[in-house]
Amino acid sequence: MTRINGVTLGVLMGLAVLGATCIERLTAAEVAQIDPDPKALAALGRALFFDTNLSKNRTQSCASCHDPARAFSDGKDNGVAGAVSIGDDGTSLGDRNAPTTTYAFLSPTFHQDAQGHYVGGLFHNGRAATLNDQAVEPFTNPMELGFPNRAALVARIKENPKYATMFKQLFGKSVFAATDKALAAVAESISTFERSELFATFDSKYDRYLRGEYQMTAQEALGRTLFFSPLTHCTSCHLLNTSTMTAGETFTNYRYHNIGIPPNPTVREKNSLGAAHRDLGLLEHPEIDDRSFAGKFKVPTLRNVAVTGPYMHNGVFKELRTAIMFYNQYMVRNYVSDTNPETGEPWAKPEVAESVDVDLLRQGQPIDDGRASALIAFLETLTDLRYEALLKKPSRDQPRHSTIDAAYPKP
Repeated sequence: MTRINGVTLGVLMGLAVLGATCIERLTAAEVAQIDPDPKALAALGRALFFDTNLSKNRTQSCASCHDPARAFSDGKDNGVAGAVSIGDDGTSLGDRNAPTTTYAFLSPTFHQDAQGHYVGGLFHNGRAATLNDQAVEPFTNPMELGFPNRAALVARIKENPKYATMFKQLFGKSVFAATDKALAAVAESISTFERSELFATFDSKYDRYLRGEYQMTAQEALGRTLFFSPLTHCTSCHLLNTSTMTAGETFTNYRYHNIGIPPNPTVREKNSLGAAHRDLGLLEHPEIDDRSFAGKFKVPTLRNVAVTGPYMHNGVFKELRTAIMFYNQYMVRNYVSDTNPETGEPWAKPEVAESVDVDLLRQGQPIDDGRASALIAFLETLTDLRYEALLKKPSRDQPRHSTIDAAYPKP
């Protein structure tokens, strides 16, 4: 890793997060002391990630909504079929589905490219530019971990003598001298853990196939052909690299689109936002005021997609097959698929209809049930090795955190 005066570039970037003057508050002597051991930093981040004391009511942790036993997604029903997560107060329900954090650190920093497309960032609308930004935002979200402010989080961390000692050892004795400095250290610790190999193993059947270690079934091979074919145009959004045989593919271009997702009425009823509420997606990003971006959400990775349902940014579809069949209503002009297979009713209208990317969605041809089955078979090959058992057994029956404890024991 790049070093500047003996300090890792990652640490400097982390200390700059959420307070542009953080670096300036460090003296030369303090800077000289800061050279965290990556393993120790990841171990501290792991402890913070799983600590339920780091929420207002001491009931939840990051892992409560990003459970490693379920590919770092939320496996709890919460009365809404797992569509959204419940807050630290035990009653508050969010409005968006908790995405998997596997492979999340590979998302580029939020930016606008040369073609005017917004790309990267974290959360469904990119409001966190970097992984460090994302790592600390839930702590002060009243719908999540619930601290009233950043200072309250830092005070809670300082209650734990072991944390206090570890932070000073890793970031210098003055790490708690300013709230922003301490918060940046928290961000760097958690994000270092989230950048570990545990979050991006690249050991799925697809990865093994690329290495010549796995032979796809006929169904999986057909699904792969369909996925990379102009017939479906899946790769218009779900391919980062132009080669179909590239190792390390994350199956997202990290751009933002409005694909006409309907609201989730069950969630809106439970979280009291009501039927009139509209989630404007990218338009709610603090840096964006162009209404043409209303209703656009970040293209998610397809890594582990078969075990991280429900689907879409609001969890409106329970099954992966439904999410695939949904596109049929757009793929050919004037084609309307019969019904939503989960409701038996016609597909509901888009939540934000005025900016649906119809030209994008009309590419390709409708997918019949047989082709959908083949696509699902291929998408299942994108499941990390340690989660393949979830393809056969409901994930809510799996022991929580079991896949991570041995790899990252508590410090």
